[in-house]
Amino acid sequence: MRKLALLILASAFTFTSAFAQKDNEAKLILNKLSKQYRSYDAVKTDFTLLVDNAQANIKQTQTGTLIARSKTNKYKVTIYETGKLVSQEIISDGKSQWTYLKDANEVQLADADNSEEGFNPAKIFTMYEKGYKYIYTGLQKAGGKTYQAIDLTPEDSKATFFKVRLLVDKVKNQLYSAMIFDKNGSHYTYTLKTFAPVTKLTDATFTYDKKAHPGAELVDLR
Repeated sequence: MRKLALLILASAFTFTSAFAQKDNEAKLILNKLSKQYRSYDAVKTDFTLLVDNAQANIKQTQTGTLIARSKTNKYKVTIYETGKLVSQEIISDGKSQWTYLKDANEVQLADADNSEEGFNPAKIFTMYEKGYKYIYTGLQKAGGKTYQAIDLTPEDSKATFFKVRLLVDKVKNQLYSAMIFDKNGSHYTYTLKTFAPVTKLTDATFTYDKKAHPGAELVDLR
């Protein structure tokens, strides 16, 4: 399940419903969200991931942190165990990608995938711009507040997900949550608990630190 958390995060913002059109109201909301995000050098967000599949009797919650610099396609995703113990990490400097798995005490090194279909959390607020349909579905309540709801669907019928529902805070102009509807019946809900621009980040933030994971085996997949 822990590996699944990162795999789903990789796809969470890359899919958008076959019946939907690119309606103007949804486009205005998404463009405004994207414009604000692009104005930052980097952002940091703490999130929760709820995995829910009633048929399989699965309902689990995990927490994590994302730091992303969209202009250079750099990011760091951290998934935690109980408290703040690191369970997994995915780190990319825009050229290489390191995936650390605590359970296996292993680090997988691969070339970064900067394609439109590739895993790139640095573009989570702009993925809709190519290859997706979107429609504004009205206001929706969550966590005691009301948000703008937008349904996204992939133009590629082979996508694993058939819909992503975004909830956007109109006042803050920030993404609140994304619910991914898997074709296998699972729902994956990412809720952003915090969101803040970050300045003065060094490149070391987006590079794997061997000293932080002593003894981890390096598996070179390049």
